[in-house]
Amino acid sequence: MLNVGLKGRQTEIVTKDKTAEAMGSGGLQVYATPAMIALMEKTAMLSVEKELEEGCGTVGTKLEIEHISATVIGKEITCESELLEIDRRRLVFSVTAYDNAGVIGKGKHERFIIDCAKFMEKAAAK
Repeated sequence: MLNVGLKGRQTEIVTKDKTAEAMGSGGLQVYATPAMIALMEKTAMLSVEKELEEGCGTVGTKLEIEHISATVIGKEITCESELLEIDRRRLVFSVTAYDNAGVIGKGKHERFIIDCAKFMEKAAAK
């Protein structure tokens, strides 16, 4: 059952393919903002996955993220999420990413609970 306060945690290592240079979001070999955002979405998604009805999932719909510190290749990134609000099918999370030196990014992320089959049917009909 979904409850406000539900937390998630995921980690990853900064590899060359997760740098701004490789992802096309910048020219340096530091952890890319798109990679950080993907980790934040993944952390929130996985935190609620086991609490959903069979055949349901979540999709990301909104991000308000601040990337505040660079991280070099080889460092570990940890992301933590916390479910702040449940409004019918809308879920709002706090997300924070950090490396060994401290917080590198933070913000809010919104996801919606969907019926996966219906969602894909609707997407395919476009």
